[in-house]
Order: sequence, then C-alpha cells, then structure tokens
Amino acid sequence: MSRQKRRKNVRNIAIVAHVDHGKTTLVDALLRESGAYEFKEGEITVMDSNPIEKERGITIFSKNASFVYKDTIFNIVDTPGHADFGSEVERILKMVDGVLLLVDAFDGPMPQTKFVLRKSLELHLKPILVVNKVDRPNARPNEVVDMTFDLFCELNSTEEQLDFPIVFASGKEGRATLDLDEESRDMKPLLDTILRHVPPPVADADQPFQMLVTMLDYDNYVGRMAIGRIFHGSVKVGDSLALVKHEGHEVIRGRVTRILKYKGMVRVEAGSAEAGDIAAIAGIEEVHVADTLAHPDKPEAIPAVKIDEPTISMNFACNSSPLSGKDGGRFLTSRHIRERLQHEAMMNVGVRIEDVPGEDRVKVSGRGELHLSILIETMRREGYELEVSRPEVILKEEDGQLFEPVEEVVIEVDPGYQGSVIEALGVRKAEMKNLTTSAVGTIRMEFLIPSRGILGFRSQLLVMTRGTGIMYQNFHDYQPFKGEIPERPSGVLISQVPGRAVAYALWGLQERGEIFVHPGDELYEGMIVGVNNKGHDLVVNAIREKKQTNMRSSGSDEAIQLVPPREMTLEFALEFIEKDELVEVTPKNIRLRKRYLTDNDRRRQRRA
Repeated sequence: MSRQKRRKNVRNIAIVAHVDHGKTTLVDALLRESGAYEFKEGEITVMDSNPIEKERGITIFSKNASFVYKDTIFNIVDTPGHADFGSEVERILKMVDGVLLLVDAFDGPMPQTKFVLRKSLELHLKPILVVNKVDRPNARPNEVVDMTFDLFCELNSTEEQLDFPIVFASGKEGRATLDLDEESRDMKPLLDTILRHVPPPVADADQPFQMLVTMLDYDNYVGRMAIGRIFHGSVKVGDSLALVKHEGHEVIRGRVTRILKYKGMVRVEAGSAEAGDIAAIAGIEEVHVADTLAHPDKPEAIPAVKIDEPTISMNFACNSSPLSGKDGGRFLTSRHIRERLQHEAMMNVGVRIEDVPGEDRVKVSGRGELHLSILIETMRREGYELEVSRPEVILKEEDGQLFEPVEEVVIEVDPGYQGSVIEALGVRKAEMKNLTTSAVGTIRMEFLIPSRGILGFRSQLLVMTRGTGIMYQNFHDYQPFKGEIPERPSGVLISQVPGRAVAYALWGLQERGEIFVHPGDELYEGMIVGVNNKGHDLVVNAIREKKQTNMRSSGSDEAIQLVPPREMTLEFALEFIEKDELVEVTPKNIRLRKRYLTDNDRRRQRRA
C-alpha cells in the first residue's frame, strides 16, 4: 500500500463537549491568542453570533474559524453541545482529523460527553482531552481525568485512543498548561499539543478533485454555497465540477463562480483551494448536505456519515386563529410555511418534512423538543405565523412488535428532592440506573426513560425542586413499547367569548388554577387562558366586568390582587398542550388554544 500524502501545514480540529462546558469560550481564547480576531471592549464571545444562541447561552449552529500558528493553518469547528443538535456534530466530524474533547473540571463527563466521544471514536479520530474551567471553585481536574479515562474504557477505545494527551485550561482566563503544578499564562501549550498530536489531513493535490459537503449557506448575490473539506485535488474559480447526489447516482454539472476561505471568523475571497482546505464553493445551485463535489472526469461520491434518525415529530400549519395577521406577521400562508420548512430540511440534515395526507399541514421531525423549538423560534423571528401540535415520539414496528425511543437522562437535585423526582419518573416508566452524591453534595440520578415520559417533565422538575433541578438527556436506543403513560392531570380554562381580558374576571378565576393571560390581553373563543386544577376542561368568561352599584364591597377594585400570570414561553407551551390543543406562534405572542375553537365543535369531535 502506497503511503498517503498529507498536507503538513494544516490542522483540522473539531471541539466537542457537553453543553455549557466552555467550547465557545475556548475557541474565542484561541482566536485571541493567535491574533485572528480583535475583541471589542466588553465582548465575550464571537462564535455564538446568532441572537438565539446569545440569549440561551448555548451553541446551536456549527461554525468555522481559521488562524495561523507557527506557519500552520488551524481550521477549528465549534460544534453544538446539546444532544438535540447531534446531527450537526455527526457531519462536522467528517471534516476533521482530530477532536478537542472538553470536560468541565468540576462536572466531569456528562451524557453528551459520552455521545460526542462515541461518535469521534467510531470515526477513528485522535482525541485530545482538555480539562476546562480549572479556575472554577471546587474544581477537581485529576479526578475528572480518571472519570474520563473510565468513559474511554466503557466505549471500548483502542489502546492508541486510550493514550490521549491531557491539557488543563481555562478558556475564560485564556491560559492552558500540561502540568497543574506549572504556571500557565497563555494558550500556547494547547496549540503546541494540537500540532504534535493531530495528524495533518490526507491530501493529494495530484488526484481528481473531491469535496464532501457538510454545511450550506446562502448569499443574496451568489446564491447557495457548499461548505466542506476538500479531500483530494484542487479547484479554482471557473472550473467545471460534477455534483454527485448522496441519495443516488445522479450527476449534475456546474461551474464554480466563487471560492471563499476562512480567516478568523470571516470568509474571504480566494481564487483557488486545495486538498486539506475547508472552503465554501458557490455556483452549484442543486447541492445539498452530504452530496459530493468532484472532478467531471471522475464523479465519485465520498461516503457520508450516517445520521441518527429523528425521534420527535410535530405538525406545522398556518395560523388559523381569529387573531391571525394582527401580530405583525409577514408570512401567513401554508405556501410560505412549506417553502421555509423545505429550505430548513435542505440546510439541516437532522430535520425531515412530509405533507400530512388530507390536511393542509406539514409533519416536521427532529431529534428532540429543543431541536424543533429552535426552528419554531427562528421562524417567528423571521416573521412567520403558524400553529403547531403537541410533540409526538416516532414509533417503529419490527416483526409485529412496537418499539419506541428511549432517552438516557441525568438529573441533579439538592438533597431532599430526589424522592419526589424518582416517584414522578416512576409513573413515566423510568428505570433508574445509578444514584450518586456529587462532590458538592447534590444528588445525581441516572435513568433510562421513554422519550414520551420526558415530554412535559422539565417544567414539572423545576416546580418540584423550586427551580434548582438540572436535567440532561441523550438518545439511547429503541426499545419495546413500555405501555401507557398518564397524561396531564389538570384541565384548562377556555375562553367563552372574544374580547379583552378583565382583571376582575381573572381575579375570580385564579383560585381555580394558574392563569396564562394579563388584563387587557386580547382573547378569542377557544383560547386557553389558564389551568383548571380539578382535572377537566372548563369554559369561562374572562372578559366579565363587575356590575356597577352604589354600594362598596369587599370585591371592589382596590381589593383585587392578581397573582402574576405565567409568562408564556415556547418550551412550556409545547410541553403543556395535549392532543386536542395547539400552540399559536406569532412574532409578538405565544398563545395556547383548543384545536376546535367552539364548544359545539369540540362536543361534535368527542362524539365522532
């Protein structure tokens, strides 16, 4: 076998970790160290540039950055840490030759750490363990190293993979070291470790051109851009290329109009690109993620990474409520929504869309509630109005037996709350795997639970732990159907008539349960205005005003004290609703409603 040619002045690295273990902050520290990005005063992170990412403090979309260190080009990809965006991680790993596995110096390996590490090892990538946040109070870096080593063993790592280098770092303070006893001032120890241990990319410039498309972007001037790593050959502006579709053997011809490479966080024009580069190529309009761009004389596809199947689905439709079009929405029709979802499925390989037979709705499937809620939140910010159904798990049938997705769940609570959590999850068909006490005294519990059992539990966990409970989840596998799980124990309060909510009416309703609307909010018939604790739905008049009399009473305006209503979030709304309910999403509001708005229609539907 001939020895593979490598491009020695390039390193392609992905950063993988559990959510909130500091990937983005570490990348920012590397950019600062290399001088590739000049931080403005008060600027903390540049990699999480999306507004939703900044608000939630998590990475959702993979991003590329590039800088030069010791005459070597470092192409670094920051990947999402949440399990719902696993499809992003899976395809990005195909672009790189090594990974920085970040583990929090206090938390240690978490569920998503196991997921990203397993994917990296399956692709035979050489990991570098970075124990991050060593500046954190109660940090236990040496113990975390041992825990991570045990995780490698659990995942059946090879002897070569077990011989991983270890770097201790603080991305926040911009320093790294190979020895905790040595003082660290900068990130150079980490950069030098990457140079030594991450192999240069296999890159033969003499072979015909081949590039696997792992991401897409769109520019109003140049159209669709294919982003990926060039495995062989070279390309320049004006070259003809063959597009080989990943789902078959279809070959489409196209011509390169622009080539862009990364410099820091910015894409810059380049006349050419060669094997080993991560580049963006424009001019091939029919390209999709997982396709291959190749030389026209040798149109051969590169095997794409197998993406795990979606586990959750929802129905999307245009907003049919009486308030449709009154909240500043610009895209209101089914056609608008369908086109937007088709675009999303093209850009995001973790999303599947299909029309619902006989209905003007689109079934959207993804990796989890968060995955789909981010899509909905993005659409509402873009000006779309829509209504969405309750998330439903995707079941499979094999040899006449029904299977369902099962999640690996880790819950961490203060002492005293574990009993109620275990009891609540037991009803939801959970199986406890482990219970330990953390270094700071919190109780950490590990469960296997059907995905159905997780729907709606996160909000319940916050209530029963007074907002202190933390939950992580990760897809485990498909298992035989676990049986029925009890649905929401409470009913809802349904608006009887349209109008604006009145404080007096809400004051009279709040003893029945939690209220969702404020005085003055516009209501319509069939809209859900609160919870009925007695367990059944109740039609109420939330616009009723107090009758005027000459007598003052204890129910006077001065005596009305309203409990602040729940601020409606998209996550709560999706977790709360039942099968006969919908979430109305507009640029300005999130409302809950019954699928059938009138009481007569709901009665008729129950009889059908």
